[in-house]
Amino acid sequence: MYVLELGGQDDEFAACEAASAATGVELVAPGLARAATITERVRNLAYTHRANELVGTTDADVESARALLSAAPIDREGTVAVRARTVRDTEDISTQEVERELGQILVDRGFAVDLDDPDHELRATFSDDCCALGWTAVESVRDYGSRKPTDRPFFQPGSMHPLLARALVNIVGAKEETTVLDPMCGTGGTLIEAALVGARPLGADAQWKMARGAAENLDHYAPDADAATVRGDATHLPFTDGSIDGVVFDAPYGRQSKIANLDLDDLVAGALAEAKRVASRTVVVGDRSWADEARAAGWTVEGEFERRVHRSLTRYIVVLSG
Repeated sequence: MYVLELGGQDDEFAACEAASAATGVELVAPGLARAATITERVRNLAYTHRANELVGTTDADVESARALLSAAPIDREGTVAVRARTVRDTEDISTQEVERELGQILVDRGFAVDLDDPDHELRATFSDDCCALGWTAVESVRDYGSRKPTDRPFFQPGSMHPLLARALVNIVGAKEETTVLDPMCGTGGTLIEAALVGARPLGADAQWKMARGAAENLDHYAPDADAATVRGDATHLPFTDGSIDGVVFDAPYGRQSKIANLDLDDLVAGALAEAKRVASRTVVVGDRSWADEARAAGWTVEGEFERRVHRSLTRYIVVLSG
């Protein structure tokens, strides 16, 4: 059993993404989820910071944490360190005291402490009335700042942050030996993240400028990826039936698309129908929910999420299967 330390403010969304790298994911407290099994793909998660092999859970106080660790078997060798944290300041806990008290238990059981480069790290995470103890098993790679949209070779305003783009491609199933398509690829943010987790990224955009810019960005961040971008219509894709593993797209915002003055409702409905033809899983993002249009296209809605970007923009994310 494992405990996942979640990031961001939307635990349901984080758990949805975590399910791409773990089984039996279940929220247990703010910022914490339990998982039956995990894979190395935890390293690729955007909204999970780490997965810890669970020692156990107990009440959120120092004495309970001490009692839990004192009674737990420890089948490990080498140096150790203890790290304690509170989730979103939900508990009035002295993390230094926790680290000192639990560290002393480990020293009393014969372990040497190495705070800089330990062989094993014990984490005590406090949230609401819960304390979860666990040994760090897998940590996610936090390198998203190196791919800020404004730092890319090709940039256009409104580009999605790589943290969210990574979560979306994970949710749609991006991994080795899969193909992920963005039929409205823009500057290629989702394609970059799909490539970096091992998937084959394919992009289409109605504007040549965007298709070429996305290819430039892909070549910069994932030069070895088997990628392709084309100028194309999201409602008439140049791909055969069932040839794609997952589709992700960020629908145009506003009442009307800027592409050939198309009606936005018709554009998105057509894109959802085409996605259904080529793939069995899709994530669609927009400034409104496209769930009804997705159902009309034959999709099953697995999940819906709202993510506030700023005062005038909320992103609606709909996860689809079919």
